[in-house]
Parts: sequence; C-alpha cells; structure tokens
Amino acid sequence: MAQVIFDHVDKRFDTVVALDNFNLEIHDGEFLVLVGPSGCGKSTALRCLAGLEEITSGKIYIGEREVTQVPPKDRDIAMVFQAYALYPHMSVRDNLAFGLKLRHTPKEQIEKRVSEVAAMLGLDPLLDRKPKALSGGQRQRVALGRAIVREPQVFLMDEPLSNLDAKLRVQTRAEIIQLQQRLGTTTVYVTHDQVEAMTMGHRIAVMNAGVIQQLDTPENLYERPANMFVATFIGSPAMNVFPAQVVKDDGTLKLVFDENELTLPPDRIGSLDENAGKTVMAGIRPEHLTLKNGVVVAGDATMQLPVNLVEPLGSETLVHMQAPGGELIVARIDPSAHVKVGDRIELLVDLSRIYAFDAQSGQALN
Repeated sequence: MAQVIFDHVDKRFDTVVALDNFNLEIHDGEFLVLVGPSGCGKSTALRCLAGLEEITSGKIYIGEREVTQVPPKDRDIAMVFQAYALYPHMSVRDNLAFGLKLRHTPKEQIEKRVSEVAAMLGLDPLLDRKPKALSGGQRQRVALGRAIVREPQVFLMDEPLSNLDAKLRVQTRAEIIQLQQRLGTTTVYVTHDQVEAMTMGHRIAVMNAGVIQQLDTPENLYERPANMFVATFIGSPAMNVFPAQVVKDDGTLKLVFDENELTLPPDRIGSLDENAGKTVMAGIRPEHLTLKNGVVVAGDATMQLPVNLVEPLGSETLVHMQAPGGELIVARIDPSAHVKVGDRIELLVDLSRIYAFDAQSGQALN
C-alpha cells in the first residue's frame, strides 16, 4: 500500500490540454474516485499514473518514490480496464497466474495466491473454463482477480463496470467496495457515473476540463458544492438552477424568481449580502421541493408552476415543470400524489436548502 501524489502535472496532446496544473494527494489505503463528463481528463490522469501516458510537466509519486520516468512494469500498480482484456486461449486459472509467471514468482506461491483470490471472488468452480464460457460479470471478476493476485501498492480501475448490465453493475460495485475494505489497498477509480462515485469513494475528485473542481467526501460534495458545475453534476436528477435577483428588504435577503420570492434564512446568506441588487444563479435540489397540499403558513415559500412531464418511478415520481423564463424545474414527489400534465401545482421550497452561485464564475456564494 502507498500514497499517490500528482505534483503540478500537466498533460497536453498538441494544443489540447488534458490535465492543467493537476495536483492531487491520495492517502494510503484510500478509495478515491475521479469523476466527470467525457473528455474531462479523468482517464488521462489514471493513464499518466500507470505510465501509459508520458506527462508534459510535473511529477508523480507512488509512496516515497518518484515514478515520473519509471516504466509501467516497475511502478508496482495493477490496472483493471473497461474491456476485460483476458487471454481467450487461457483458462481462468492461467489468466490469474499469468502476471505472476512473467515475474518469475515461485510456482508454489503462484498456486497459493491464485487459490486465495479465486476463493475470495467465488471463481473456484470456474478455474478450468476459458473466457468465452463465462458471463460478463464472471469475466470482470477474473480481470479483478488478475489485478489482486499481484498484491500491488495501488489498484487503478478505469470504468470497469461500464460493460455490465444494470443489476450486475450494482452487484459488482458492492463486491469491489467489500474487496477494497478487506485488502486495504490504495485504489484510484475512474467513472463518469456520479452514482457509482457517491457510493464507492472515500473521497471524490470532480473534474472538468482537466481541472479538479472539488475534492471532498460524497456528503460534502452533495451538501456543500464549491461551484455550480459540482452542484449540477452531483445528484440525480440534477440540481435545479435558475436566475434570481438578490433583493434586500428590511434587513432580510430574498431571491426573486419570476413572481416567486424566496426569503433566505440567516445560515444561507453567506456572501449574498454583498450581491444585493444583482442577478445570481439560485439552486434547489428536486428532493427539496415538496408538493403543497395545505394552508401556507408564515415563513413558508412556495412556487407555482405548470406541469410539462410526469415520470412515475415506483418509489417516487419526478415532475418536470417549465418556469416563465424557460428554465426547467424538476421536483421529486410522493408517488401517491396524482399529478398530470397540464396541472398547475404549488411547491413548498425548503429554504434551508437554497443555494446561490455567482452568475459569471459559477462559484458558490452561500
């Protein structure tokens, strides 16, 4: 096990900047997830760490050793790719053992490690099969086992669940979490799926355009996003964002959105006091909009909007509405509420969960 450090790493492909002054410290034994949209640089960062891409400038450390110029085979890492990359002519047993044989590991030790990993991953009944006789989930477990059997300092995983169906993806995700907890090996995991990131990572680095937008725990990313990009990327459905004017009225601050006024509680003001009279981007998550069925009491804030689309999902219903300014607003409501397209509904806004972002920079203001 070892810590991993990216120290002011740049990676350019001709004029394309893949990583821009990339700084990241991954703790010993940590499960860290790199997440972001396609083209954000997350896989490039992983490949630079593996030595599969040569960095333009900066340094990379694994443990106490700088590995910037060290060949991939000498970095003591094991990588699991999106494609299983198993040898089709070899049995599961031979696929698991192949890396150890290349390193001239003693035969008795190879057999011991293969046996232990096969038992850990439930591959015992499959050891004599060829990859073509395995399901997708079984092949992915063999690919994981091939990495584990080497006992590296760092595991690198590049979207390893992308080729699995939804049910198997959830199952394998849980298996990877349990394996990492059992082994305690430093793990860097790349995904574009923010649900995977939130459920798997001790910490998550949200990336965009080669830059880490925020590095934090899943809880903090969700509750305290550093900017509008993180706020709208983390969470499903995404946070609702709409322009609102900051109005100061008798010592209180309000966000005025079309004909709706949202009075901010003291703990949600932050630096908004300095933005009185300006337009900011207000944010509220779908789960913090509740269908209003009773009398509005003092202190309540409501929004009235027409329904454009209703998505019943069984345990919840997503209601899509369009504001007069054209902004799409989504609310997550109880499935027992009978809402249909064309209805004009009144939503209660949880004022303790209102966010505000600078209209130009996107940085969080509260």
